[in-house]
Amino acid sequence: MAASSALWGRGFRPFFLGAALYAGVVVPAWLAIWLSVVSSPAWLWPSAWHAHEMLFGVVAAAIAGFLTTSVPVWTNTRAIAGGPLAALFGIWLAGRVAMALAGRVGAGPVAALDLAFLPALAFVLARALVPARQPRNLGFLPVLAALWLCNAAVHAQALGFPWPAAQALRLAVDLVVVLIVVIGGRITPAFTRNALLREGVDAVVRSRPWLDRVAIAAAVGLAVADLLAPRTRATGIVAGLAAVALAGRMLGWQTLRTRRDPLLWSLHAGLAWVAVGFGLVAVSDLSGALPPQAGLHALSAGAMGAMVLAVMTRVALGHTGRALVLPRGAALCYVLVHLGALLRVTAAAIPTSPPALLVAAGVSWAGAFALYAVLYAPILCGPRVDGRLG
Repeated sequence: MAASSALWGRGFRPFFLGAALYAGVVVPAWLAIWLSVVSSPAWLWPSAWHAHEMLFGVVAAAIAGFLTTSVPVWTNTRAIAGGPLAALFGIWLAGRVAMALAGRVGAGPVAALDLAFLPALAFVLARALVPARQPRNLGFLPVLAALWLCNAAVHAQALGFPWPAAQALRLAVDLVVVLIVVIGGRITPAFTRNALLREGVDAVVRSRPWLDRVAIAAAVGLAVADLLAPRTRATGIVAGLAAVALAGRMLGWQTLRTRRDPLLWSLHAGLAWVAVGFGLVAVSDLSGALPPQAGLHALSAGAMGAMVLAVMTRVALGHTGRALVLPRGAALCYVLVHLGALLRVTAAAIPTSPPALLVAAGVSWAGAFALYAVLYAPILCGPRVDGRLG
């Protein structure tokens, strides 16, 4: 199979590559804007553009790659591929171009192009999810709808309507974290259990369904609290409960036994960032001892960045028929993304930190995704090694 056709064999291929390439470009672009080396696109304020592109550019592409690949497996339906997949990816790409040209292109066309992607993705997924009638998976559709409403609210302010763009962006972070809590809670203990069984390790991976439900409810509760009473004691209490629930459900997952397998410990580390982020939000909102940006970046640069990379590195191997063994040098992706997140949270927590700290954070974080793109491009663009389609 030619590389051009292999790229459109499954959703993870173009979207994971697109997410990685865009992350490797958009963060350095933001640093250049922040350092006043280049001017920001004329769209709201510069940090809003940056936050929007991280959420609805990088993270949305990663979500699309995962769900368009996994939903057909869960529902035993045909996956989107070929021309329709290329068209869906083109809609995402058009949104990125429009956002880069904001100011030179009117706010109306920018909004129209960018807002088209999530409904198109939801339509593709709904064609498989609705007939399958799987309640645990149908929940992804309302989350995507809520993310679209957040995006619409941000564009509405850019169009001159008095809608709270900053609050909508924060809510979008909460919604993505909900997806991480749900998906991570499914795949991390399952993959760990399977790996330990293959290795003959006598250790039980325990998942507690009631604690899973508490963790998900707490994550959803924080999103609701951020919508109704942002940065108050209410959000602090809910965030604290979420941190305890997230940490508690990981206690039975044999995390320490995964330290020799980067494909496993990266998933555990990504979920640990969620618990840390919730904890920092609780400290900030309850005591004011930390700036709110510390918890925000633990959840975004930390949880989102680490979990996106953990999933992309693993899915790309398994769904191209390869053994679950990282390519040479790929473990450095994990080191860079966690280092970048740690530096970014530190810079946020210490208002007097030198600008070089934030620059180092951005370079390290973007470098993780750029390295992924270099190492995984042949995998994502090449045929499956077992000769199967996909």
